[in-house]
Amino acid sequence: MFTPSLQRNIAIMLSLAFFMLLTRGSHVLTAFSLPDASLIVFLLGGIWVRRWSWFVLLFVLAAVIDFGAAAFNPYLGFCLTDGYWGMIPTYAVMWLGGLWLAKQAQPFKAALYFPVAAVTTVAAFVISTQTYYLFSGRFPNNGLHETILHGWNYLPTYLGYSIMYAIVVWTSVAAWKAVMQYPRQGQKTQP
Repeated sequence: MFTPSLQRNIAIMLSLAFFMLLTRGSHVLTAFSLPDASLIVFLLGGIWVRRWSWFVLLFVLAAVIDFGAAAFNPYLGFCLTDGYWGMIPTYAVMWLGGLWLAKQAQPFKAALYFPVAAVTTVAAFVISTQTYYLFSGRFPNNGLHETILHGWNYLPTYLGYSIMYAIVVWTSVAAWKAVMQYPRQGQKTQP
């Protein structure tokens, strides 16, 4: 029926989907606002589930959340323009970073994980910002040079939240590894 690998991927995807639901779409699951964790969710998807079919499912979930939130609150639909299609390459950059990390012996080694999280987040920022300013129809389209001048004030927040979640994930993975390596009662420890 379901192979252990498929069961594992389904469990991971359900966890990532819950994390995305918790932090996206004007926070429909919570009474308080958590910053959007979608970028790190896609990075983790690339690390842990890897297949592009899972990427498509995660992107569809993100779109359903966005369009669903806009249906309840039209103000949240401000960014749902032709520029929204730029989210596909935005999230693909994160997924590719995760795929690269997955090929490494230690994907959560701090010297690899944090630079990849930061670089892919900045690349995702450039893609999402530029596609929005170029294709949303909300700004005068004076070409790429003009759009490059807009949106940079959002980079510190965009990067900061992603790195914050990257730290949470890294700490959780490190704690999990430590717990799993801790000798159980009655087991002999090596000198």
